Amino acid sequence: MANNIFDYMFWRGDLSFSEREFNDVDGVILARLSYLPFELIMNQNSIKEITIAEMAKKLIAYPNIENLVIQKEDIQFLNELLNSRRFNSMKLFAYVNKIDEKTQTQFSAITIKINENELYISFRGTDNTLIGWKEDFNMGFVFPVPAQELAVDYIEKIASRHSENMLVGGHSKGGNLAVYSAAFCSEAVQNRIEIVYNFDGPGFDEKVLQKDGYKRICNKVNTFVPQSSVVGMLLNHEERYIIVHSTQLGLLQHDLYSWSVQIDSFICLEAVDNTSRFIDYTLKAWIANLDYEQREKFVDTMYTILTKTNANTVKELEGNLFMNAITMLKSIKDLDEPTRKALTQVFMSLLKSTRVGLLQVVINKDLIVK
Repeated sequence: MANNIFDYMFWRGDLSFSEREFNDVDGVILARLSYLPFELIMNQNSIKEITIAEMAKKLIAYPNIENLVIQKEDIQFLNELLNSRRFNSMKLFAYVNKIDEKTQTQFSAITIKINENELYISFRGTDNTLIGWKEDFNMGFVFPVPAQELAVDYIEKIASRHSENMLVGGHSKGGNLAVYSAAFCSEAVQNRIEIVYNFDGPGFDEKVLQKDGYKRICNKVNTFVPQSSVVGMLLNHEERYIIVHSTQLGLLQHDLYSWSVQIDSFICLEAVDNTSRFIDYTLKAWIANLDYEQREKFVDTMYTILTKTNANTVKELEGNLFMNAITMLKSIKDLDEPTRKALTQVFMSLLKSTRVGLLQVVINKDLIVK
C-alpha cells in the first residue's frame, strides 16, 4: 500500500526545517491546513498568533468536532500536527472566512509563520457549501470572481504588515486563488514570493494568461495534479504541471490524503491517464462552444434548481438524495420555456463534445484506451 502525507508526518515529524528543508509535501500539508474550522477557536482578521499545537489541541477537544470538519481524515491530521515537532511550533494568524450568498462568495485564508524569514499564505479550496461550488462555476464566465479579488487584497495586506518572504499555496479553488493572488498583487509583493503551490486547482480564462502579472509569476508556480485529474485540468494553464500518483479512482483523486509520498517528495508519473485526457478534452471543447451568456445562464439555472431543495451544503443535498432529486426534477419541469430550451441546448452541446472526445480517444495515438 502506498504511503501518504500521514506517513510523511510520522517520518519527518521530529525533524526541523533546519535539518530537512521545506519541500512540496510540506507545501501540501500547509495547503490542507486551511480547510480546518478555525472559526471555532479564532477571531477573524486577528493579528494574535496561535501555534499549530495550541490550535490542534483546542480543535481536537472541541465538542462534536468529528461532525464539524470537512473530511473525517482531518481528525487524524490534527493529531499528527499536534505531535509533530516539524509543524507544531509554527504560528497561525490572520484567519479570514467569508461566505456571502448575495455576492456568491466563499473565501477563506490563513497565514502560517514557518520561521523568522518565511510566511506561508494558505487559501482554502471549495468547502461543502453550495455557494462555494457556485462561485467555482462562475469562473467559467466571470473575471474576476469575488474570491479572487479577496485573495489579492489578503496577500497585499499581509505583505504590508510583515517583512518576511512568502510562499503561497492552496488546494482546488485555493490553488487557483494562490496563483491569481500572486499574479495580480503588486510587482513589489511578487518579488517577495518564493514559490506558488497549486494543488489540483483549476486554471484560468485566456484573458488572465495574457496579463503581465501572470507572465511574471508563472515560472514560480508549481502545479500538481493526480493522474485522473478533473478539477485541476479545468480551464487553461500556462505553467507546467507535475502528475502525482493517487490511490483513489476518478474524482476521488482530488483528495490530498490519497496522494502517494516517498520520503521527502510525491510519487510522480509521466502523464495523466486517458480518463483525465478525455475529460479535459470534452470539458474544454464544451466550454469553448458556449459563449459567456450561455455559460452564465446554465450555471445560474442549475444553482436555482439546487436551491429549491433548501440545502445549503453538499452534505445536506446528499443526505436526502431521493426527495431532493424529486424536487430538482419538478423544478426543471417548472422552468419557463425559453430557460428550459436553453438548458437543453447546453446539455446537447455537452453530449456532442463527449462523442467527439470519445472519438479522439479512439483515433489519437496519445489517447489510446488501455
